[in-house]
Amino acid sequence: MARKRSLQLTEAELRLMNVLWDRGRATVSEVLENLPGKPALAYSTVITTLRILETKGYVRHIKDGRAFHYEPLVARQEARRNALQQLTRGFFDGSRELLVASLFESGDVDRRELQRLRKLIEKAEKGL
Repeated sequence: MARKRSLQLTEAELRLMNVLWDRGRATVSEVLENLPGKPALAYSTVITTLRILETKGYVRHIKDGRAFHYEPLVARQEARRNALQQLTRGFFDGSRELLVASLFESGDVDRRELQRLRKLIEKAEKGL
């Protein structure tokens, strides 16, 4: 039986999407040249992954001569929101409070991050 295709981004897909979000539009070669970090991907892997992203509705291609230019259809912020919603539903019973509490309980939040978070909370409270 075939595995159900996820609409969430895999780590490899996210690497390619970050290039497209940063550049706005790119050919396969340009995506490959701009991929940060390791492991390096093969040209055929980038093409396959871009086609998967197109099937998922994250990108589209535009034919320009012999080259295909890929561009994002989903904004980075929208993808972040979708990933956060899935994480919240899956691990925190849909509770944003539990999600945020787990960040503080982990001890990984430093003083500057706390100050920025306080300002965001104050700003959100003013908007209510």
